[in-house]
Amino acid sequence: MENWRALNLASWEERTALHVGPRGYDLSSHRAGHGRLDRIVEAELGSVAGLRILHLQCHIGHDSIALAQRGAAEVLGVDFSPAAIAAARGLAAEVGATQARFIEADIGALPGLLPAEAGIFDLAFVTWGTIWWLPDIRRWAEVIAHFLRPGAALYFADAHPAALVFDDGVPGAHPVLPGPLVPYFERTARVFDEPTDYADTEARVANSRTITWLHPLGDIISALCDAGLRLAWLHEHPAIAWQMFRTLVRGPDRLWTWPADAWLPLSVSLRAERV
Repeated sequence: MENWRALNLASWEERTALHVGPRGYDLSSHRAGHGRLDRIVEAELGSVAGLRILHLQCHIGHDSIALAQRGAAEVLGVDFSPAAIAAARGLAAEVGATQARFIEADIGALPGLLPAEAGIFDLAFVTWGTIWWLPDIRRWAEVIAHFLRPGAALYFADAHPAALVFDDGVPGAHPVLPGPLVPYFERTARVFDEPTDYADTEARVANSRTITWLHPLGDIISALCDAGLRLAWLHEHPAIAWQMFRTLVRGPDRLWTWPADAWLPLSVSLRAERV
């Protein structure tokens, strides 16, 4: 297999420059002192005041800073992209989010980099466009468990694995659903070549080739349970935080959903607690 990490890193390094650019992420709410989270997360997360939060795959740190601005005692954002971490630190300094700090690291290597911080976090926060970039879902779950204190929790929200079997680039016979891309239980790496960017739709990227993995819902939950977390609840949603498919329409809540009937879930969220 191609060097998945090198391909993905090159793509994210290039996309980061777009996401902090004038047509990238809307950071106006962060600069106003109260960074906006999407409606799914807002409705489910609850108060984070006084919490120590570990934010994995934080990208440019916009959600890390939003959590800090909601009163978290500390937010540690982690991402493997040097450009993303630099952007996150710059944004935190700009808006005065002193509770937010950022570290460049692969998730699997994090316990070795932060040995003194095992079992100290109250919340692990992982949302939107995360685990399909990781080949080993069990290691992901183990790292989360490693850093949570007993009774602490993971909040997770992302694209529903059932929706990830479809792709806009494949013609479908259904008037709404895209065509099938990969079988649901196919766990091998998937190679994409997508020159467009989800945030800056006018841009074209040179490092367009990426590699991802589909993790079925049962694999995600089993990995968390085996790592020592207990599932508190799981919610499936007919909406998602970005335009996953061209056929989706944006509602008044700023989420993207099906234009007619909710044919299948677009996203999933869960809370799992450290035993």
